[in-house]
Amino acid sequence: MGGPNDAAGDSFLSERSAKVFVAGHRGLVGSAIVRKLRDLGFANLVLRTHAELDLTRQSDVEDFFASEKPRFVILAAAKVGGIHANNTYPADFIAINLQIQTNVIDSAHRHGVKKLLFLGSSCIYPKFAPQPIMEDALLTAPLEPTNEWYAIAKIAGIKMCQAYRIQYSWDAISGMPTNLYGPNDNFHPENSHVLPALMRRFHEAKVRGAKEVVVWGTGSPLREFLHVDDLADAVVFLMEKYSGLGHVNVGSGKEVTIKELAELVKEVVGFEGQLVWDSSKPDGTPRKLMDSSKLANLGWTPKISLKEGLRDTYKWYLENVKQ
Repeated sequence: MGGPNDAAGDSFLSERSAKVFVAGHRGLVGSAIVRKLRDLGFANLVLRTHAELDLTRQSDVEDFFASEKPRFVILAAAKVGGIHANNTYPADFIAINLQIQTNVIDSAHRHGVKKLLFLGSSCIYPKFAPQPIMEDALLTAPLEPTNEWYAIAKIAGIKMCQAYRIQYSWDAISGMPTNLYGPNDNFHPENSHVLPALMRRFHEAKVRGAKEVVVWGTGSPLREFLHVDDLADAVVFLMEKYSGLGHVNVGSGKEVTIKELAELVKEVVGFEGQLVWDSSKPDGTPRKLMDSSKLANLGWTPKISLKEGLRDTYKWYLENVKQ
């Protein structure tokens, strides 16, 4: 079983001509990983759109691995959505994610993939996990009910990687990112997350010349954000340096109140009006921070500040999102 200190000649970065399958390459996470790998000179990326390869179909995935035989797999494909989507389509969230993971992980193992990285989400942790959340908080208490279908699928993915490592000595690892943002984020008016939602609302208010923007809650909850390019950097680091049984948190380690976040987004967008807080609306969880010291102790820390990352994201929004 490969350890973190394998000979350099046997490392991920020493095999830049090897086939790397990035599953989910069009999403926020997958697209950032593809950008990073191309920047590093990986010239043999294997990419398939959903139309070209439906990862929920076992026989199609089997055929793909049999013919392509990738050497490395980064599994960033998943069905994702906010609270409303999770509550409305629970069967989709558990079934589709379990199908994708099971098909990809099992076929990858059987067709000789050297190493696989499975990406989860911080929602795998209990609703009231002690803060900051360490990796060993997993399965210690009940989940947040609004996204438990998705969380249980992701937990199953972590456990599947561990099981294949234990039974087959196969190098499957898992990384759990915090809240991500950046190019290719979802800026949909109804079902986007807090950061892209704020960016869109401030931008539209600026274009309209509105006097104020109303934001839900008090602005007091604390959240952690990581630019997706930092995550992509961490993915390469883990592929190169980590071969352990336990999953690894990937966060910025920095907290910001929703109020501070809103003020920063307002500044970056250049909205001149007032920010009004509707404290009759719910705040959500007061604090959600991951403990990423395990990854820091391995030697990786993020590089992109929140302000710099917001500027980069707003530039992408202006260039790519229809006004």
